[in-house]
Amino acid sequence: MKTTILIVDDDKGHLSMLTTVLRGWGYETASATDGSEAISAVREHPYDAVLMDVRMANVSGIEALEEIKMFNPAIPVLIMTAYSSVDAAVEAMKLGAYDYLTKPLNFDELKLTLERALEYKRLSEENRNLKAAVSSGESLAGIIGTSPAMREVTEMVKVVAPTEATVLITGESGTGKELIARAIHGNSDRQMKQLVTINCAALSETLLESELFGHEKGAFTGADKRRDGRIMQADKGTIFLDEIGEISMSMQAKLLRAVQEREIQRVGSDTVQSVDVRILAATNKDLKAEVEAGHFREDLYYRLHVMVVKLPALRERQDDVPLLASAFLERFAKKNRKDVKGFTPLAMDMLIRYSWPGNVRELENTIERAVILSMGEYVTEKELPASLIDSYDSESACDADTEQLGSQPLEDVQKSAILATLEKTGWNKSEAAKILDITRTTLNNKLKKYGM
Repeated sequence: MKTTILIVDDDKGHLSMLTTVLRGWGYETASATDGSEAISAVREHPYDAVLMDVRMANVSGIEALEEIKMFNPAIPVLIMTAYSSVDAAVEAMKLGAYDYLTKPLNFDELKLTLERALEYKRLSEENRNLKAAVSSGESLAGIIGTSPAMREVTEMVKVVAPTEATVLITGESGTGKELIARAIHGNSDRQMKQLVTINCAALSETLLESELFGHEKGAFTGADKRRDGRIMQADKGTIFLDEIGEISMSMQAKLLRAVQEREIQRVGSDTVQSVDVRILAATNKDLKAEVEAGHFREDLYYRLHVMVVKLPALRERQDDVPLLASAFLERFAKKNRKDVKGFTPLAMDMLIRYSWPGNVRELENTIERAVILSMGEYVTEKELPASLIDSYDSESACDADTEQLGSQPLEDVQKSAILATLEKTGWNKSEAAKILDITRTTLNNKLKKYGM
């Protein structure tokens, strides 16, 4: 589902222009031409954010903001104002506006501010979910797996979470490092404060420094007001530095002070600020090898390498594939309103035997695609990607199955398969016949033949 922004402006030309720009950035949009329309719209639809002018003919943006925040305190509202109305913008901030933008709008600033507002909303929702999970004792529920490797990970999370230790989470891309960071935060004494996430690989060095440490007004072109960085936003909470191995050597030197002393300095400022923050970091690289190659600072490495949680690749815990696949199927069937109940034996066998180079993320995407394509109650091999089908060695699968079955007669093998399928479906013969890919009549004949 696309992110939807409500744009509120009584200048129809400006409204049309903003609608075109935001849709060009990939957002869905809705529009209102005064504050009363905006209030009604927010009551009727769960928008992700509101972009609203201050001065409007009927109900002003300030009045609408008050009503919107009373109805939905979580929705971020961005205020647009002329330079002459900055006082009104300051009043709006006091009433709960996320930020304000001055007209004529700088589109780069608008895009970045919107992204920040939506990220803030996502983080707020995530933290509410974490708090609910903690209060119900289910904060590790998102970690799915009963294999020895995942049991070891879960035990390590339980050990490190209640401490203040810096934690380095390692593992290949797609193994679920952010999920582990959320679990550590959710089981820590900082659980009621914010978990702030930043992907270090997604930003240029200049933007990363500003995002991490904040900046002063006038520190660079476009910095029209002072802004706190992500580390300060995480004060009393936790900062998660994803893909830490991707930052430059100069940024590593600047980050070292924050990790070592818990002190930061805004870009363009001479003042050093103390911050109370727990640091979690993640990487898919071998940081020790990066240190030896001269690509990562040794002092920063040892500051991060206090406690390590190593996530196994999915191919190293194939026993967990059925659990993960079933959990994803349930989620995506509900999301897409599809009546998909499970997998055929062949489809599941293909999932289990695949090497999953993209790990859990690839499995998740595969199941979502399969659910969307599925036309029946069970996902079959036809809904799986060509990469799985092409890599599936049916002969070796048969050999492995034959080894497991030993020297059983074919009749016994068929009886076992039919019995297992009937038990799985609660002895619903129609469903069992579909899974076994035979007619109900054939199934009844087999049951009679085998005295079942």
